[in-house]
Amino acid sequence: MNIKKLALFLIGGVIVLFLLLQLIPFGHNRTNPPVVSEPAWSSPQARAVVKQHCFQCHSNETNWYWYTNIAPGSWLIANDVLEGRQAFNFSDWQNNPGELDEMIEATQEGEMPPLQYWIFHPQERMNDQQKQELIDALKSSLQ
Repeated sequence: MNIKKLALFLIGGVIVLFLLLQLIPFGHNRTNPPVVSEPAWSSPQARAVVKQHCFQCHSNETNWYWYTNIAPGSWLIANDVLEGRQAFNFSDWQNNPGELDEMIEATQEGEMPPLQYWIFHPQERMNDQQKQELIDALKSSLQ
């Protein structure tokens, strides 16, 4: 088999595998349950800051972009949202509140938003000033 035929065979195999991955059901359930309860926000600005940096994974207001339909990325995204909502959920605060100290530490250490999120949303990587604004918004609303 010559190199050209081998390359075409490999490319065809990758395409078939990619198409078959789309049939795996995990990651297709991209729903946003209703907002049940939110924290008592100290101001609309505090909510806006937290929404900008946290709601994508830690609320029921997730924006499901077109690429969330494509496996295997859809699996990672769906898993991140499920884990985020389980950790704490700003849209179901009464039943699933977060720990302020953990939120502050994760923000200060640069753990949130996680690498896999801001790689695709580079504008969401926070500088020191943005981190402090988020921490101040969280403190003013959740203490």
